[in-house]
Amino acid sequence: MQRIVSHKHFPQACALLFPDLEQAEVAERMLSCHTVDAFQWRIMYELIGSIVRRTTQGLTVSGLDALDKDKRYLFVSNHRDIMLDAAFLQKLLADAGLPTSEITFGANLMDGQLLIDLGRSNKMFRFVRPTTASSSRDFLIQIRHVSAYIRYAICQKGESIWIAQRNGRTKDGLDMTEQGVINMFCLSGGEDRSQSLGELHIVPVAISYEWEPCDKLKALELFARESGEPYVKKPGEDLNSILTGITQPKGRVHLAAGKPITEEELRPYSMLPNGDFNRKAAGMIDERITSLYRLYPNNYIAAWMLSGKKLGDFTPEQQQTFEAHVGKQVQGCPEKVKEILLKIYANPVLRNL
Repeated sequence: MQRIVSHKHFPQACALLFPDLEQAEVAERMLSCHTVDAFQWRIMYELIGSIVRRTTQGLTVSGLDALDKDKRYLFVSNHRDIMLDAAFLQKLLADAGLPTSEITFGANLMDGQLLIDLGRSNKMFRFVRPTTASSSRDFLIQIRHVSAYIRYAICQKGESIWIAQRNGRTKDGLDMTEQGVINMFCLSGGEDRSQSLGELHIVPVAISYEWEPCDKLKALELFARESGEPYVKKPGEDLNSILTGITQPKGRVHLAAGKPITEEELRPYSMLPNGDFNRKAAGMIDERITSLYRLYPNNYIAAWMLSGKKLGDFTPEQQQTFEAHVGKQVQGCPEKVKEILLKIYANPVLRNL
């Protein structure tokens, strides 16, 4: 806490995240925190609540009330915003009387002592990506270590875990679980993959934003990739995405927790080769996330603009608002960027056709 409040960027962070409080008051609160629980309740709970009040038209939830308070879970979530997907879950867990979870955090984002300190104080732990490992052998060693830690945390330590269903955020509106994530879960288990996954109590989670976080930034990145250009992130790009996601209007936000995936459900696939088993397990998670995802008028409007089919209800006023937003985001950009941005909103509708 002392390192955080003395950091050179602390004043700017206070002004951005706690606009209603004096810097000295925020520093005093932080220095009074001597445990992770204290930090989460005195700082993070208030901060997330402030973000909800200032940038959303309401954060709603379903499914958490069906979870057993005495069990710990592996929350496998679709991933739309770098920070807020997991942060909103923590607030909703607390509101439901459930313990907060530990959070996987990409090693590429643990950049600098300030982010490391904030992350560790918020029960985050480093998750290696292929691009941040020095070699494929080093990547496998680190992935085995993460797998073992996740199993230890849930089965012995008594902590739930949040992890994204894929490496990085969904940028095209299609939420799909990577089979490598399933394989990673199984690395620390025994030969019986059904039992190995079942004892982790996997809960599929779908978070739905009325206004997609960083929609323009995602569309520009996809445009660069589709144009055949090697996409290299600029210095500070991840931080910019974090701050944009926190501050931009999000409209309505809904988080839905699905029924935990059980060993019995996975048992019919036990005799399949590992790759086929991983594909079936990933598909099971995808089906639940897709069924839980909440569609908003923006999704239907974008689908109509692309397909010419009216697949859901929206008003002329909602259409005008959405079209104005899209026009503002793609102003000065190639026409292809508009199509990509529309797909971000439309694909959750069109994938069901």
